[in-house]
Amino acid sequence: MPKEYRTIQEVAGPLMLVKGVEQVAYDELGEIELADGERRRCKVLEVNGNDVLVQLFESASGINLSNSKVRFLGRSMELGVSEDMLGRVFDGLGRPIDGGPQILPEERRQINGLPMNPAARSYPEEFIQTGVSSIDGLNTLVRGQKLPIFSASGLPHANLAAQIARQAKVRGTDENFAVVFAAMGITFEESNFFVESFKETGAIDRTVLFINLANDPAIERISTPRMALTAAEYLAFEKDMHVLVILTDITNYADALREVSAARKEVPGRRGYPGYMYTDLATLYERAGRQKGKKGSITMIPILTMPEDDKTHPIPDLTGYITEGQVILSRELYRKGIQPPIDVLPSLSRLKDKGIGDGKTRADHSNTMNQLFAAYARGKDAKELMTILGEAALTEIDLLYAKFAEEFEKKYVSQGYLADRSIEETLTIGWELLSLLPRSELKRIDDKYLDEYYGK
Repeated sequence: MPKEYRTIQEVAGPLMLVKGVEQVAYDELGEIELADGERRRCKVLEVNGNDVLVQLFESASGINLSNSKVRFLGRSMELGVSEDMLGRVFDGLGRPIDGGPQILPEERRQINGLPMNPAARSYPEEFIQTGVSSIDGLNTLVRGQKLPIFSASGLPHANLAAQIARQAKVRGTDENFAVVFAAMGITFEESNFFVESFKETGAIDRTVLFINLANDPAIERISTPRMALTAAEYLAFEKDMHVLVILTDITNYADALREVSAARKEVPGRRGYPGYMYTDLATLYERAGRQKGKKGSITMIPILTMPEDDKTHPIPDLTGYITEGQVILSRELYRKGIQPPIDVLPSLSRLKDKGIGDGKTRADHSNTMNQLFAAYARGKDAKELMTILGEAALTEIDLLYAKFAEEFEKKYVSQGYLADRSIEETLTIGWELLSLLPRSELKRIDDKYLDEYYGK
């Protein structure tokens, strides 16, 4: 039986100081018992000799210093995992909130996980089809990759996240594919949107949801993505599943980190975020990947809203350093009614070359991708010139490029949130658009592909 302490010295906001404590470790879980028998959970943030500073998961109201007692449980936070988690909805601390029974765990795992040995990683190279042309065709997602979506407030990243979670699959195989979805600091309305969207299409049967609402405690928000990744590691590396982890919204997570850091009176870094935010985000992102000798994989799509639409803000900035590219949503395209409003030019998947080509997608994929990028960039420049100088100032070929850019946004990028396009459909639309330009302009495509697909 753990020893009980009645030596609570003070409570300040979510923090509590307990004196005269023996053999307690950092990150250990504790339990506070109030005079009326109510129990609340806490965890150790700091150990200083025989004094410990603990952080409460619930509110501090009603804690009476003289007649409340604390006991430490001798373990850090754990999640009980089993295959029965698929199809279930949990809160940020891994408790079921869908009205179903408790999970009977096959094993209990520490939520901080273990770092993957770099030498045991195998290189991401298998194509994942999301059914979204701008991603599959131009910023291809590969199994084991971390590809964040940079959004901004008011843009429909939730719709895109739900669409990818419903549609993502590994082609040509009947391999087990699961989605682990963690939402941090979202509103009840958004949470409802995700749950209903997965139920309607039956995608919920292969999904594990962890939902932390905006009114839940900040400390719980910090454990939510770790719970989700622990479930993902179990499904991927014990049960041989290919798991897609979607984390939304990393900005709320980082704000919770800042809140906890401020409560501990730590020295703030850039914009008030703690100096260790880079390391902290890396401990989440680096849990994705593939392991040699294991069939399963974890692919990750973190979603973050850039404060003030600024991609140099610390959160997108640090995320961009740790992950392999980014998909950027654009307010300008959103205003034009393009759905999803993915701005393909600044978006980038650093591993796309590894997941495309003969046997993975199609032999002409790489050539057409490069040509579409080049033609769209030139078309956008032509449209800007047109705005300044008027249509008459443009050459005939520039007018064609401007028309190409318009059509590209309408037909290729904008597909709505219900269309699930196969990679062949995406490539076909690409060829239809390239056929608007004279063959002599398509300098980035091999002649044999032009003979086969141009103008057909």
